[in-house]
Amino acid sequence: MPDIIRTFIGFELPEKIRSFIGSIQENLKSNQLDAQWVQTKNIHLTLKFLGNINKDDSQKVGEAIFKSAADHAPISLTAKGIGAFPGINRPSVLWVGIKGQIDMLIQLQRSLDDQLEKIGFSRENRPFKGHLTLARVKKQLDQAKLIDAIKKYKELESEPFIADNIVLFKSDLKSTGAIYTKLVSVSLKNPG
Repeated sequence: MPDIIRTFIGFELPEKIRSFIGSIQENLKSNQLDAQWVQTKNIHLTLKFLGNINKDDSQKVGEAIFKSAADHAPISLTAKGIGAFPGINRPSVLWVGIKGQIDMLIQLQRSLDDQLEKIGFSRENRPFKGHLTLARVKKQLDQAKLIDAIKKYKELESEPFIADNIVLFKSDLKSTGAIYTKLVSVSLKNPG
């Protein structure tokens, strides 16, 4: 019987950026926005959620990451503003937005999708929207409080950071929150 693991590919964030986002979470919690908050240490920029895969496939996934990373330089990004998916009427996810070298981020994500499709993973059917998940919403939120929070944090912006380390993470879901383990790590380098 194959060993099945839950996985995703993403960028780790610098500690400074995670603590910046953690302070936003604390402020939102104090506004009584009732949600399941992502542990600050787990906040990352997802490039592709793979879901359950055979553990033996993690090496092939690592090779796909390596191939897609080969032609891409480190990406300068900034965390800015907050929002909700799919929208503020019935949010299921609260997020912090990303700005900066978004075209480069989208090109990298497309390249990753191309490489993963070659080894049997489906392409994303929604356009890629880089974001940092703050919380998952299980119950209906107070819409007025959510709108106020989105307005309040619209212009809030982190210092720039460099996304340069793509990681294949294993995700173990526990009652205390997810535990992420790095399986593969690939650095983006300036092609030259």
